[in-house]
Amino acid sequence: MALVLEGGTIVGPDGEFRADARIEGGVISEIGLSVRRGGDEYADVSGKYLLPGGIDAHTHFDLPLGDGMRTADNFATGTKAAIAGGTTCVIDYATQFKGESLSEGLDNWHGLAEGKCFCDYAFHLAITDWNDAVSSELPEIISNGVTSFKMYMAYKGALQVDDGILYRALKRMKETGGLLCVHCENGDIIAARADELIREGKPGPSFHPVSRPEEIESEAVSRLITIASLAGAPVYVVHVSAAESMRRIIEAKTAGASVFAETCPQYLYLDDSLYANGREAAKYVCSPPLRGKENQAALWSSLRMGLADVVATDHCSFNFNGQKDRDIREGREDFRRIPNGMPGAESRMLLMYKGVADGRLTLSRMVRAVSANPAIIFGLYPRKGALIPGADADITVLDPTGTTTISAAGQFQNVDYTPFEGVEIPARIDSVYLRGELLYSGGKFLTSEPSGKFVPRGVTNALP
Repeated sequence: MALVLEGGTIVGPDGEFRADARIEGGVISEIGLSVRRGGDEYADVSGKYLLPGGIDAHTHFDLPLGDGMRTADNFATGTKAAIAGGTTCVIDYATQFKGESLSEGLDNWHGLAEGKCFCDYAFHLAITDWNDAVSSELPEIISNGVTSFKMYMAYKGALQVDDGILYRALKRMKETGGLLCVHCENGDIIAARADELIREGKPGPSFHPVSRPEEIESEAVSRLITIASLAGAPVYVVHVSAAESMRRIIEAKTAGASVFAETCPQYLYLDDSLYANGREAAKYVCSPPLRGKENQAALWSSLRMGLADVVATDHCSFNFNGQKDRDIREGREDFRRIPNGMPGAESRMLLMYKGVADGRLTLSRMVRAVSANPAIIFGLYPRKGALIPGADADITVLDPTGTTTISAAGQFQNVDYTPFEGVEIPARIDSVYLRGELLYSGGKFLTSEPSGKFVPRGVTNALP
């Protein structure tokens, strides 16, 4: 017996069309008109959009900090929020900390996630301690379905790697088929500027963005593109926040470089005026920081033209009360100690639909950025990222006649604020299916049991 979703409009990366979706055994068996057969169950989704379940390619759930603090969302709460927001698969950043092997770092994250996830999940693996033994581990890690990695050009003294390591790692990625994702900010200059600000008596959260201006990011993006070109390897730039950074990526793409660009809703909708809000500014401390509003048009334009590839969240949630404001409360104000990150997994899909409703991009371009492209780039396609026969029946039903007001009071994210408080969306998430199972409908979960599975990934595919 199958389930048929009838009357809806299928949305794909290349357009939209009226069709029904027939689901059998957790996968899509048929797309077309009048596909229901005797004995099939059906759901009427007339007037609604059927989107491939969102893929959030950048989350940090249950991430430990060095001083005993952890992110507010673990894998249970974070993936539950993702489902409520129409995301059916996340790719979280597992981390190999200094002194660990890659296998040890990955095993730690499997232990944090297994049996706790409401949506499907995969891992990138952040590398903070590169050496010959780590290099030799890459083929085994890739064969186990973790095919993308991350390095940081920022966070001096903790996560930052130097250019020589980046070059050697990229050479090794080319040999093994891995894809390196890179946080692009000049960590050396950030550290020097932060020290200057503290010496000048400027420790408040409003000075966080002053320590890491746009030039810090765009310089690192250019340097990474040069290093990747010398290594002959593709590269993925995470959370691009500035127009100049995106311009340099587009210039490299135009010249034939294999470089992928990710941006995030916070850079599309929020701006640096929020850092003027006194102690409340700590809510918006993230890296890269929010930028001047003039950057937003260029980021939207790059999405509209298909030159920015992915919209992810960089969901890294900390409570304002007790975590982000901890030092402020205790009289030890120092913006360098405010935990970096903001929540966003629950609001990404609706925020991007608001962009569609506002005329900033088409619905098919939205689907490319939030689902199809991350699936293709990170080796999940065609199992994920498209509503086609044989794909997992991960389906987000979006009602364009509904409305949603984003509010911390109504969210599933386990955090005491949302940076998008009060934003009104001219749509609502009607229901969400994971591998054909209806998990969420009418604003409520229909199960309390997490059913998400680890999804091994293939190597990176080129975008069409």
